[in-house]
Amino acid sequence: MDRRNVIAALASLGSLFPGALLRAQPSKVWRIGFLGAPSAAGYAGNIAAFRRGLRELGYIEGKNVAIEERWADGKYERLPELARELIQLKVDLIVTTTTPAARAAQQSTTTLPILAVNVADPIGSGLVTSLSRPGGNITGLANFVGDTIEKQFELLAAVVPKLSRIGVLSNPANQSMQGLIQSIHKRAQKIGVRVILVEARKPEEIEPAFSAVAQQRADALIVLAEPLFFLHRWQVVDLASKTRLPVIYNGRKYVEAGGLMSYGADVEEIHRYAARYVDKILKGAKPADLPIEQPRAMELTINRKTARTLGLRLPQDVLALANKVID
Repeated sequence: MDRRNVIAALASLGSLFPGALLRAQPSKVWRIGFLGAPSAAGYAGNIAAFRRGLRELGYIEGKNVAIEERWADGKYERLPELARELIQLKVDLIVTTTTPAARAAQQSTTTLPILAVNVADPIGSGLVTSLSRPGGNITGLANFVGDTIEKQFELLAAVVPKLSRIGVLSNPANQSMQGLIQSIHKRAQKIGVRVILVEARKPEEIEPAFSAVAQQRADALIVLAEPLFFLHRWQVVDLASKTRLPVIYNGRKYVEAGGLMSYGADVEEIHRYAARYVDKILKGAKPADLPIEQPRAMELTINRKTARTLGLRLPQDVLALANKVID
């Protein structure tokens, strides 16, 4: 059968069965770029939650969606190159996790949709100018609410007698740190607490940071939300134990590793929910019109065994607030 006869036969089939040709065509396979500042192993639970969220909406890998992952393994300087790799692969959108990855994607494209997930301070870090109307090609989901720092102070004050000096562990390479530190200074000034700021940009700087805060006789420590600290959370928790510092973290994984307590959003749930934003964007919604969403609920996790080791008494009203208590 020559080419003209084939075309005529297909046309005849289409007139008899109008939906036959459409059903016979393969469905579009959406390509999602996923850019992470930490390592794939360190964030395995979060990426698994994201995939679960996609499956719940009917996106099946190998059938109608493909995910191209790129991870910086904590080396933020690699993020721009990894973002460009995803753009060259002609993905339909880029999903980023953590602020450094979001900033790298933002600086790499002004047209490709970007969904910034698990960012601490979208406005302060320069990602958007408004939470309600982000503008540009980026939207996302934050991992904090406005009173997170205030609540962390309140919890530490409840379990640490005579709290007067509080350490703060930060990574200045993370653009979201500045806004969080400003909030800490404001809160500390109101209640008359001195802030001892220590920094770590790479793994080998974490131990000296703990030594510095211990030498300055801090009564407690806040570990800010930072991929580097999360990836090395076992080391962080071990150093807190060795220096006998009561520490509050932003996520329950630290407490499950032996940390004292955490107050923050459920980051795995944030990544699962991010699939809903992906669905909206793939169906035509513009990131500029999708508001930055904040966590619907915060969770408090307490490790009672660690508290006993530190000689701390946990008030009943604090325990009553806990979503999870580890003995």
